Amino acid sequence: MSQFRKILYVVIPWMMIHITALAGEPPTILAFGDSITQGGETFVCYRQVLVPELEKREVAVQFIGPRKDSTSAHAGYGGNSTHDLLGMAKDIYTRFPADFVLIHSGHNSFSKDKPVPGIIRDTEAIIDTMRKINPEVTILLAQAIPAGKLPKYSYIPELNKELASLTERLIQKGDKIILVNQADGFDWKTDTINDKVHPNASGAKKMAARWMETLLPLLEKK
Repeated sequence: MSQFRKILYVVIPWMMIHITALAGEPPTILAFGDSITQGGETFVCYRQVLVPELEKREVAVQFIGPRKDSTSAHAGYGGNSTHDLLGMAKDIYTRFPADFVLIHSGHNSFSKDKPVPGIIRDTEAIIDTMRKINPEVTILLAQAIPAGKLPKYSYIPELNKELASLTERLIQKGDKIILVNQADGFDWKTDTINDKVHPNASGAKKMAARWMETLLPLLEKK
């Protein structure tokens, strides 16, 4: 871990000063997305599994973000599309410039609107925004979990293919980005609640395991 690993921001009335955090602080994680990231009273959020698992393994990390619940801080906003999240990305990441960003987004659009090209553009813009603020950020970009709420979410398989292509293109540009295949092995018939969208305990466990298998090797290098 470098001596000046992370950039923090302090707002003074007429300017913003960058303050470097000294080595020894744990790596920071920003979970960024919609209700599947935020969590809710009627379903299980992957953070409710991931955070305790990291703690159990004594992995030193700090989840940060503008919102907080009994599990961790986060940047999950229920009902928001990827375009909505783009509108908040600069402000959120300026205040919470995490070392790692976990992005799971793509729901809250409608198949009839043919949303995939727009979601991909907005996802790339989110990543570009964050990289301009912190060029050293590592992005973990999730392929969206499948949903049985059809035809609304029938575009998700196409979206996941395009997210894979986007990741390859950004890697070629030199971005620190890793595709996390949250779709593989996730079965909405057994892994979601009655709405056929949000994870149940089984689904949250699968999502947490996917994040974990990607995060652990990265955290060991810090």
